[in-house]
Amino acid sequence: MNTITMQDFSGYTPTWCPGCGDWGIGIAIKSALAQMGLSPSDVGVVFGIGCSGNMNDFLNAYAIHGLHGRAIPTAIGYKLANHKMSIIVVAGDGDCYGEGGNHFLHACRGNHDITVIIHDNRVYGLTTGQVAPTAMKGALSKSTPYGLIESPIDPLGLALTQGATFISQSFAGDAQHMISMIKSAINHKGFSLVNVLQPCVTFNKINGYQYYRKRVYKLIDNKVNNKDRAMKIIQDIEKEKYPLGIIYQ
Repeated sequence: MNTITMQDFSGYTPTWCPGCGDWGIGIAIKSALAQMGLSPSDVGVVFGIGCSGNMNDFLNAYAIHGLHGRAIPTAIGYKLANHKMSIIVVAGDGDCYGEGGNHFLHACRGNHDITVIIHDNRVYGLTTGQVAPTAMKGALSKSTPYGLIESPIDPLGLALTQGATFISQSFAGDAQHMISMIKSAINHKGFSLVNVLQPCVTFNKINGYQYYRKRVYKLIDNKVNNKDRAMKIIQDIEKEKYPLGIIYQ
């Protein structure tokens, strides 16, 4: 039996911007799958629209490049038809939490056995830098030249209150942590969310690598089955403190 390596999942060379967090997330996904001993034929990946969706061309697996906001329902259908496969959604915050927000909520409610990995960069990068649903109030962009008047949505809190059974967060600047979270999410039976804080070095000059490195912290000895505790951890984000790890399981 041949040993599975990261190269088995490698397709064409990515065309993302130099320094984009997508590079780190892509490597982490391939590394996690290889470490789990999964072959490309064991894995089904559904991609959303956006820069993260371009990974469809760069990852060797059974892949579907979905429509705007429709990656999650496509993945649910994929899993229903192929119970034995590991089904993964790769999407951006704009695609999943914005255009596909309704599907996200109902997938959490149904606790469908899929893993959702979100590239959370707070902008629509492929369309050159409009604010996404997780952008901070006051954010300046092409679509909000005088500052965003809305507050950001809370995807981790929404997932918790709607019934998701695995909720985690990682950072695109920490490859080993991402690999650990992705492996744990895939192994979990039920709806798994890995929200990855991902700098967009081209269109988001505020929330870059240094911004996050000063504000992230790793959860240690967290009682992951306590919903009240999980909500308190999630509320730290309002203070620009970003927890990394399994928040609830």
